[in-house]
Amino acid sequence: MSATSDLDPFLDLLREPIARMAEEFSGLPTFKSPLDSTPDANAMKTVLNEVAIRMGDNYPYFHPLYAGQMLKPPHPIARAAYALAMAINPNNHARDGGRASSQMEIEAVAQIAGMFGWDRHLGHLTSGGTFANLEALWVAGQLAPNKRIVAQEQSHYTHQRISSVLKLPFSSIPSDNLGRMDLNALEDELRRGDVGTVVATMGATAIGSVDPLPEILTLRERYGFRVHLDAAYGGYFRLIAGQLDEPARRAFQSMDQADSIVVDPHKHGLQPYGCGCILFRDPAVGRFYKHDSPYTYFTSNELHLGEISLECSRAGAAAVALWATQKLLPLTPDGEFARGLAASRRAALELDRRIRNRASFTPFAGKPELDIVVWQVRADPPEKSAEMAQRIFDQCAALDLHLALVQLPLALFGPSSSASPPVLTTCLRSVLMKPEHEQWLDAIWDRITLATSRELACDGV
Repeated sequence: MSATSDLDPFLDLLREPIARMAEEFSGLPTFKSPLDSTPDANAMKTVLNEVAIRMGDNYPYFHPLYAGQMLKPPHPIARAAYALAMAINPNNHARDGGRASSQMEIEAVAQIAGMFGWDRHLGHLTSGGTFANLEALWVAGQLAPNKRIVAQEQSHYTHQRISSVLKLPFSSIPSDNLGRMDLNALEDELRRGDVGTVVATMGATAIGSVDPLPEILTLRERYGFRVHLDAAYGGYFRLIAGQLDEPARRAFQSMDQADSIVVDPHKHGLQPYGCGCILFRDPAVGRFYKHDSPYTYFTSNELHLGEISLECSRAGAAAVALWATQKLLPLTPDGEFARGLAASRRAALELDRRIRNRASFTPFAGKPELDIVVWQVRADPPEKSAEMAQRIFDQCAALDLHLALVQLPLALFGPSSSASPPVLTTCLRSVLMKPEHEQWLDAIWDRITLATSRELACDGV
């Protein structure tokens, strides 16, 4: 979607393919569906116009001035392919429900696995990262019943919740002042001998930090546990690992040694919601999914995706959209897709540089590892800093710049605090995940500085 054009490009993209797909079924007898005439076209237009008005009650997620949460517009070809597939509405639970789209899913998922260096794998798409992580931890529980799942403090809350659903014990590992898993604390837990899986976060949702994967893999050799990578947000940065700073570069280059990986194409992969992906390095884990449902699969002799998935009905259109996007933009380090990731990272580094040069802000203890930037408003006590962050957030929104607020430990912004529990403060956060954010950085910074100056003036600073 573009705020400056009346014509959405994906509408033009659809005209020829719709006619071409109709030709594929032209040998069938014609029929009239009641859905085509009831309600009439004018009634449908009226309803859709009301939908358009209602959808205006949203932040402009598609615009580069939206830099708050992990919301990235799908590529026009993804939208067009998804809409085209919806004319068939395939279900990728079984080959019989989505013959073409199931094969496209297999091919698209194999390309993602190849991005991580795997030529053998077991994997499929899911409704999102939460369900993909659930499958990873479910398999972990099958392989190591009743053993603990551990993840660091800045990991996504879903791991603790999923562990509870699966009735597996869970422990949180402290993070260091850069938001990465504390290796000493991890080894203390490993010495107890009851850890079955370590979840390494490849890009924490709040701050973008990357866990020290090579060191975790070394500990695996000593203590024996599964390594699951939650790369829902950060996984695609594997394509530009060589452009990342240490130790993130080493972590991304080691991803092929993990036991399972989750990545979300509906984040950096330019896909509509929902499209997650779960990958296992060892295809033999498929034995845990094995089941028999002849009333669903009796006409197909091929392996179907329902045999390697906990979910049943899944949108085949999501697979079609992903396949089309990766056909247009291959997952290669030197391709257009990778260049978009590099632009987002450059934008984050530049925003961080400007924040560090402004006395009214307290920057994060380390540079951004991916494309998320967090910072405090410099004020004492923490309660005042939090209040000012909220007001600057509101001032930015009034200037059409949409950031985010996040609560983080003070220790992430300076010398470690000995307070227990850790003191939290409200910070400003920006996710610069659109490639065009690099070109819009001056406009973003102008609004941040203007909003901050207004707030400081009101506060008498």
